[in-house]
Amino acid sequence: MSDLRVGLIGYGLAGRAFHAQLIAATEGMSVTAIVTSNPARREEAAREHPDARLLATPAELWDIDHDLVVIATPSATHAELAHQAIDHGVAVLVDKPLAVTAAGAEAVLEHADRAGILLTVFQNRRWDSDQLTLRRLLSEDRLGSVLRYESRFERWRPQAEPGAWRAGAAEAGGGYLLDLGAHLVDQALCLFGPVTRVYGEVAALRGVPADDDAFLALRHADGVISHLHVSAVTAAPGPRLRVLGSKAAFVVHDLGSQEDELRAGLRPDMVAGWGEEPESRWGRLVAGDESRPVPSERGDWPRFYALLTAALRDGGPPPVDPRDAVRTLHIIEAGRESAATHSIVALEDRAVPTG
Repeated sequence: MSDLRVGLIGYGLAGRAFHAQLIAATEGMSVTAIVTSNPARREEAAREHPDARLLATPAELWDIDHDLVVIATPSATHAELAHQAIDHGVAVLVDKPLAVTAAGAEAVLEHADRAGILLTVFQNRRWDSDQLTLRRLLSEDRLGSVLRYESRFERWRPQAEPGAWRAGAAEAGGGYLLDLGAHLVDQALCLFGPVTRVYGEVAALRGVPADDDAFLALRHADGVISHLHVSAVTAAPGPRLRVLGSKAAFVVHDLGSQEDELRAGLRPDMVAGWGEEPESRWGRLVAGDESRPVPSERGDWPRFYALLTAALRDGGPPPVDPRDAVRTLHIIEAGRESAATHSIVALEDRAVPTG
């Protein structure tokens, strides 16, 4: 069976390190075209993917037959490029976020549904080692009833890059809450389900329009509370995860290794034991004075593209339901509203898609 032909739009960090590397490592997929107008990135793409056609604009891509288009461009361009792919009848994967607003994401979703086009969103951190390990512990009832879920992407980058698109205002796709915060919200929704109340604190502390320090408190319908922290100005980052249960807590201090390996140019098909974490980075099960290491599940970002390949071949569901991405954006917007009004925002009466 011939490989699925993939056109990749964008060859910055996400396009080069994450998507192109994972596609190249996925059986049954090939990168057949790369869109980038940056001369240095074109040279890099030519070296790393010599069989792919190099294009300067997305318009050139629509004249070539593809089975899938991957959008890995600045966030403000995601929705428009997704609409173009749908108009041309091509299945589309959008790097998170699906759009910069919930309304924009809903419009893409409705367009794809009307056209009968597969649409999915790259929420790859569902397959982080810490998330997979936590799911195992929950299935084994090792924590008891979860009382509070704390999740962090905290960094120490006190100097912003004023010219970078991520330093722009939220409506232009900038900010940490829309970027890394989309992962945190998505993970919480996957673990604990719908959210009924949102409280937010959002700040821009580095002299650029982008928010760089945010906290969201989510109340899930099942009673679990999620505390989500995303920051570029945390000189002493907290643990990656701290999950408090009625029997025990699960604490993970370090982020998994998959991102670092992909950034270094490694691929899952080139590394034995991809996603395995050394014992020094395992999480711990804690109950008062008792603390013991918990063997980590292997991180599995390649699973996303394996599931997507199966969906394209067999017509099954995509690896991430795009409705989840819409729900995530509704929660992020509720967090911004809460921060602006100093109030708790209720979500029950909002038209958030289900199913």
